[in-house]
Amino acid sequence: MWFASGLVMIYVPYPSLSRAERLAHVQPIDWRRVTLMPPTGPNGPPRALALEMRDAVPVWRIEHADGERETLAAAPGTLPPPVTAAYAARVASRFGGAPVGRVERIERDQWTVAGGFDRHRPLWKAALADRAGTELYVSASTGGVVQSTTRTARFWNWLGSVPHWIYPTILRQDNAAWRGVVMWVSGPCIAAAITGIWIGILRTRIGKRRFKGGRMVPYHGWMLWHHVAGLVGGLFLLTWIFSGWLSVDPGRLFTSPDPDPQAEAQYVAGAQLPAIDLVRLGQVGTGARLVEVSAFAGQALVALSDGEGKRRILSATTLAPARADRTVIEQAARRLVPDGRLVRSDLLTAPDLYWYGLGDLPALPMLRLQFDDPARTWLHIDPATGALYERLDARRRAYRWCYDMLHKWDLNALMLHRPLWDLWLWTFSILGLVTSISGVWIGWKRLVHRPR
Repeated sequence: MWFASGLVMIYVPYPSLSRAERLAHVQPIDWRRVTLMPPTGPNGPPRALALEMRDAVPVWRIEHADGERETLAAAPGTLPPPVTAAYAARVASRFGGAPVGRVERIERDQWTVAGGFDRHRPLWKAALADRAGTELYVSASTGGVVQSTTRTARFWNWLGSVPHWIYPTILRQDNAAWRGVVMWVSGPCIAAAITGIWIGILRTRIGKRRFKGGRMVPYHGWMLWHHVAGLVGGLFLLTWIFSGWLSVDPGRLFTSPDPDPQAEAQYVAGAQLPAIDLVRLGQVGTGARLVEVSAFAGQALVALSDGEGKRRILSATTLAPARADRTVIEQAARRLVPDGRLVRSDLLTAPDLYWYGLGDLPALPMLRLQFDDPARTWLHIDPATGALYERLDARRRAYRWCYDMLHKWDLNALMLHRPLWDLWLWTFSILGLVTSISGVWIGWKRLVHRPR
């Protein structure tokens, strides 16, 4: 099951709605109606501030320092429209470019069972009347489309991600139960693989003292297939099962301690946002689908994203093209790791062993800051805005090798030279399939065998 479903996942990943796909389908901001900036809350500057359309109304999406989220209309005398079935049908039809055949309110289903959708529940599921059998999921909190699937993707995922991750909704909705099942199913498989490899080595004679007829192994038929495939591909079979077992981080061995929330809040929203000239912003932001106002490292900037995913960075004060100051970022980032010194700063312009992508490569360039604290922390920061993308300590870097590399073989030497990566995975998956199928068949024959 794991080898066959893993081959499917190479080409049909679990459904997700990327930022680029979302921007390509949402409405351009109606600048004629944008006249209000959100008021500053009692707890200081917001953690995140974004402007986009909610149906026909421009709204500000606000995330406060305490994690609370709020949506406010950017046009006077209006309120964000409530998310009803009719609203969901309008948004889904506009997003997918097709009429909606059916709308239903759900809490979760197979494609929205992950915890990342919790803040959007309940969801409105809209089935489009198009040839692809598209189903869109509209958030009850933001009013935006947060997931998209097609008939083809759903079919192949029932053969791919769902069995591979042991991911049926009834199990996955209970995270603790799901983790336990993954650990206790893959754990005995690890033991079986180790003992199988060891027995296979013991039953192989390479030197002068061979089996009858000069054979290196004593087996024939299915046993021969099992023995040879297990010896050649056994190590890869073992690493795949072991790394899959690590995917749920048993014992939380690779879990990093939580960062200082006050230091992170100070970095994310370290400056009061200036009053933005909305008229001028509308002039320079024609065609923008998303506006993000930030103050990372104390530098107030505005990021405009269009329907093609292209981004322009402006000064929040002058609305002229701007970029975050690298020196200021480095100075502010020191407060994120108070028990260490900044020992190295690199601007990555190409993917490497720790900043890479399976499929589409992530945004580059990327700023990497390395510290000499006890956890040996690395920070990955967007050099254009100062946004903190990722915090990697020694544990997470070890997890990258123990899980990601051993399970996905996502080395750039393979990933950037496809189909070399595909051939690598197919070769050892076929060996794993032969080992597994022959093992099941031999086991069944043993069970039903009646000795004379």
